[in-house]
Amino acid sequence: MAELIDPFNRKIEYLRVSVTDKCNYRCGYCMPPQGAHPEGRHTEYLDYDEIARIVAAFADLGVKKVRLTGGEPLVRKGLPELVALLRQHKGLETLALSTNAHYLDRYAQPLAEAGLDRVNVSLDSLRPERFTAITRGGDLHRVLRGIEAAQQAGLNPVKINMVVMKGTNDDEIEAMVDFAQTQGVEVRFIETMPIGSAGISVMDQHYPADKILARVQAHVGDKLIPLVTRSHDGPARNYRIAGSQTRIGVISAVSQHFCETCNRVRLTARGVLALCLGQEESVNLRDPLRGGISDDALKELIVEAIKKKPERHHFNENVHNIEFRQMVSLGG
Repeated sequence: MAELIDPFNRKIEYLRVSVTDKCNYRCGYCMPPQGAHPEGRHTEYLDYDEIARIVAAFADLGVKKVRLTGGEPLVRKGLPELVALLRQHKGLETLALSTNAHYLDRYAQPLAEAGLDRVNVSLDSLRPERFTAITRGGDLHRVLRGIEAAQQAGLNPVKINMVVMKGTNDDEIEAMVDFAQTQGVEVRFIETMPIGSAGISVMDQHYPADKILARVQAHVGDKLIPLVTRSHDGPARNYRIAGSQTRIGVISAVSQHFCETCNRVRLTARGVLALCLGQEESVNLRDPLRGGISDDALKELIVEAIKKKPERHHFNENVHNIEFRQMVSLGG
């Protein structure tokens, strides 16, 4: 079986699949206030059978992990049906979901029954009014109910993603560590990234990963233990708090890029294979798919696409005029 090896000898084992660029929240680092595509061109989205066919091709080529993203994936109808389709591919070791959890209390159990393994939840504040301000209208209590529902459905461990922003929520780093320990979740602290106009607009709030980690270290003392994780687990530097099962991760995409170990690509809701968050390289898979391409030819197209994956990102360079270069459209 062919494997996906990029020009820099990195094995591609992780595919992030955006199912929509619509979202019911408007987090400032991710989406402009008016939405990603206010004119509403959602009819261009891949349908679930098309997504499943592309994922099957990637699985045959050695991809082990698929994460469903958005926008907010749970605003698209019938997501458990897609999960059930993808779960048929035996080569996948992990099928995960990234969500704002607003609707997760309704869908956690159906998703688990369909074959979802776990969820990541975006949670940038534990203070209701601040959370509403950051998300431009979000409901913290609904998110917390969604987290609880996911745990009850067995989608464990639930991972919390907190984008740390200087002057906005950086005073909650320690509180989020405590929340992780008391609620039995994992937490990952993420630097702001200059993706699209929304991401660039908040870079003055950038809070570097080393400072985040120093704050965590000071809070828990010598209990912070580094962990070695599998290659397709993602870009976080992970730690465990001794005496507990709590894991803490830090993602430093800007201050200390992790490009040398990048093993992932992204499929947008409109069928564009994006090869890097911070570069232009991409390949349209939707049009060949709808043009009748065979499964073997689709795999060949993917193999050739991976040969275009760049060595590293260069944030802020030549990304402003790329149609899908908003974080909400790239799926994070």
